[in-house]
Amino acid sequence: MMPTSELVDPAVRAFIDALNANDPAAVRAAMIENATMTDDGTPRQLGDWLQREAFDTHGRMDVTQQSPDGHDLLVDYTNDQWGTMATRWHFEVRDHRVAHFDTGQAPAAS
Repeated sequence: MMPTSELVDPAVRAFIDALNANDPAAVRAAMIENATMTDDGTPRQLGDWLQREAFDTHGRMDVTQQSPDGHDLLVDYTNDQWGTMATRWHFEVRDHRVAHFDTGQAPAAS
């Protein structure tokens, strides 16, 4: 696992640190006001998704790999509902905060 201190983009780092701390206010602060997200390409209501998949189920992101710009991550995502799964995350950052993210299952290693 990669410590979050090694994440290249400070906005992405703030989002992950806040999510891992199970701190909804800090997650909101790490995102622009009208941030959006998709899960496997399907748009989801951000607040509901975060509550269900992260806060209520103690979600945790352990980054295993990042792109040079820090916007594309491979993550071992763990929560009380699904256990641990390999996921991919793509972040769009605007004004030093997360504007959009897409998450989903990571492709199987070949």
